[in-house]
Amino acid sequence: MRHHDRWLAAFMVIVLAHWAEHIAQAVQIYALGWPVHHARGVLGLAFPWLVHSEWLHYAYALLMLIGLIVLRRGFTGKARTWWNVATGIQVWHHFEHLLLLVQALAGWHLMNKSAPTSLLQLVVPRVELHLVYNGIVFVPMMVAVVMHMRAKRATAAKVTVP
Repeated sequence: MRHHDRWLAAFMVIVLAHWAEHIAQAVQIYALGWPVHHARGVLGLAFPWLVHSEWLHYAYALLMLIGLIVLRRGFTGKARTWWNVATGIQVWHHFEHLLLLVQALAGWHLMNKSAPTSLLQLVVPRVELHLVYNGIVFVPMMVAVVMHMRAKRATAAKVTVP
């Protein structure tokens, strides 16, 4: 894939920024003792509507899934296997966000909850669930990226050695 590493770098900046938002929200709740409804991450403090926008959360989940699918072609071997694991997990995460968006648009909430609720949110609170979701997608993605970069360096070293 032409320019794979450039697109991968741009994608990873977006992923890391999103991951940082979830970590900031967790710090606000668990380290600073803020109530969940006040813990909005960094951007959410300036733009509170971001935290409550199912459209925004769905768009990110979709962007993440598209990025994982498009960038997949640039990975080979075990790196691709790890990338595929991240993609599979993101398929489920995307489905959960689609379910949340449909509920927000329809005004109907799963199990008659007071707000849109995902399936696993029935057993794990939303903040913690999305922190976990992003973590379990992020870890195999990073393993894939590290393996990909090591393979590229090894190939480059073989080419430059006389």
